[in-house]
Amino acid sequence: MPTLSRLLPLALSLLVFAGTGAGAATPEATALRTRHQALAAELAHNDFQRPIHLRSSEQSGDLQGEVFAVVEHPFATLDAVLKIADRWCDILILHPNVKQCRAAGDESARHLAVRVGRKLDQPAEDAFPIDFRHQVVSDGPDYLQVRLNAGAGPLGTRDYRILVEATPLDASRSFLHLSYAYGYGFAAKVAMQGYLATAGSGKVGFSVVDRKPDGSPILVDNVRGAIERNTMRYYLAIDATLDSLTAPPQEQTERRLRDWFAATERYPRQLRELDQAQYMAIKRKEIQRQQVARAG
Repeated sequence: MPTLSRLLPLALSLLVFAGTGAGAATPEATALRTRHQALAAELAHNDFQRPIHLRSSEQSGDLQGEVFAVVEHPFATLDAVLKIADRWCDILILHPNVKQCRAAGDESARHLAVRVGRKLDQPAEDAFPIDFRHQVVSDGPDYLQVRLNAGAGPLGTRDYRILVEATPLDASRSFLHLSYAYGYGFAAKVAMQGYLATAGSGKVGFSVVDRKPDGSPILVDNVRGAIERNTMRYYLAIDATLDSLTAPPQEQTERRLRDWFAATERYPRQLRELDQAQYMAIKRKEIQRQQVARAG
């Protein structure tokens, strides 16, 4: 006979569905909510100190990082932000390697002209251009899916795919899934290995792959470590952008920068690259340049 502890998660999920119009739930929303239930233990108890589950994979010349997270924002807020191409420029520019982002094209074919380069100050024209297609795949009352796709990236990487999907959990919380992936060939692998052996030496990701004799964790490194770090950076950028909406419009840019940096400082071993003064100074300059490009 089922115990109360086993029935409780099911009862809670039914209450959540009832509060979000579950009678007409789409298959995609149901699947994402089912994933939320399956990850309940990991979301409640983890080393991130917040309801996040992160994982990564590498196979056949393809790298993928994924974050599943409960965010303290109504679904309507996520829907209003993530389906707008210009808002994605606000998100992407928070990443230290993104030097500029400009949305272009009409509503049927929106593109993000992104330039990526060094984490330090760098002219946008010296950074590598990546052209992302921004596509709202699904936009319903209980499920949102947005994709950003690009054919080519730096160091010979290719087939960039950023996918975000979300569904409401209740009136004030949503469940979000972010996937960040790209492919690489032999030349790109050699270039990445060169970076990881020099500037990227000693860097790690978040997944525990083994334990030392004293029980301390051994964290994933190499290319999987790299994609986990960047996936986390992009997730924190989405979260910081959502949080900034509670501030007056003229204060939202500074709020995004401060919140993103503070969030990364919770994981210094993985994500610390610059001190706060450096990061803020560089990003203020890049965002001003981005705003000028957007106005033009």
